[in-house]
Amino acid sequence: MSGSPMPFASFSSPRQPVPPARPAPDHRPQPATAPGSSPRTVELAEVLTQAVRAAPGTEPADRTAERVARRLAGFLHHPDLLAVEHLQPSPSHYRQHVLHVDPQGRFSLVALVWLPGQATPVHDHTTWCVVGTYRGTEEETSYRFDRYPDGRAELKPVATTVNPPGTVTHLTPPGDIHLVRNGGDVLAVSLHVYGTDIRRHGSSIRRRYDFPGLPGQPL
Repeated sequence: MSGSPMPFASFSSPRQPVPPARPAPDHRPQPATAPGSSPRTVELAEVLTQAVRAAPGTEPADRTAERVARRLAGFLHHPDLLAVEHLQPSPSHYRQHVLHVDPQGRFSLVALVWLPGQATPVHDHTTWCVVGTYRGTEEETSYRFDRYPDGRAELKPVATTVNPPGTVTHLTPPGDIHLVRNGGDVLAVSLHVYGTDIRRHGSSIRRRYDFPGLPGQPL
């Protein structure tokens, strides 16, 4: 057929009007800092951005984590650090509130809220991680993964530490297998900074070690 094609509307019947077009999906990027965040959270996100941005491309991950840890430590004494909505727990498991994700995906800041007894599985990470205890206490048990000549492997607890408010720790893989829990009898809140985009990847966890009989369970 020669000539220009007829417009689509020419095929519409008066008794069957063309339905309105669906609105285009909203592809606008999410704000870097969570809506409703406190001014102090916004300030912390800016300070952490500067700390991560200062890292040269060849800097070892533990050096970046150390610098971020020093910056985070300066904010943990502020009573207005988190908005009320970011202090809310879940009755069934520890709750993660994403506070800030760097637009370039270099780090994420989250608040974890724990009721007494709530815990992570034993796990390790894909990236460096900095943890600061804000309220209550956070108990961390680290593990060692042993392999034997006969092919057996075993996960063994190495140490358990209790981190009161104001404590800041950091870790870098490999060798970062641990479990974190609220071993106290009151609500616990901690700030975690991960060297990855939590919104994109969902988590910084590389592997969960969900085996019966932990600790010291042959794998």
